[in-house]
Amino acid sequence: MKTIVWDVDDVLNSLTKEWFDGYWLKINPDCKISFSQINTNPPFEILRITLEEYLQSLDNFRKNNFHNLKPVKEILNWFNINGNNYRHIALTATPLEISGISAEWVLKYFGKWIRSFNFVPSKRNTDNAIYYDKNKAEFLTQFKNIDIFIDDSEININDVKNIGIKTLLFPQPWNSNTNTSLVDFLNNLNILNNK
Repeated sequence: MKTIVWDVDDVLNSLTKEWFDGYWLKINPDCKISFSQINTNPPFEILRITLEEYLQSLDNFRKNNFHNLKPVKEILNWFNINGNNYRHIALTATPLEISGISAEWVLKYFGKWIRSFNFVPSKRNTDNAIYYDKNKAEFLTQFKNIDIFIDDSEININDVKNIGIKTLLFPQPWNSNTNTSLVDFLNNLNILNNK
């Protein structure tokens, strides 16, 4: 049975879109940018704020709204149809303070299939986390038999590809997979899994 490693934020859920549309735009009504124009992530420069301000805003949204996020419907449908054919691992980069909220969300919606929740702490100035691994690729070197890694970050995709794991870049406005529909992405996942 093949094993798929799934990123959580902006793959299993739509964190950035929900934060931007439901939080950022409400407290910044003069913002003239639409979600589709966010072509870098983190988008602090596009929003003309500092990285620290962006992270604080995103973390505030996570603390108060993460439990209300819905899974990406098409991904959940894929799991309902195909999930039992594979082993699944969640691997996210989230602040230590948010990791429990994220784990609870993953198990609530995907616990039928995802039995392992893992995270590489996303550094914050206020935390005192121990950093065993500098990124997801370094974390994954501790595991055997990982067949496919799915993420929305091209940096993560390239790092993991360099350690010899097959990867799929999840389509988002900030990466080079913007012309792939979610349906095509999931079809490619099925094709890659059958190889």
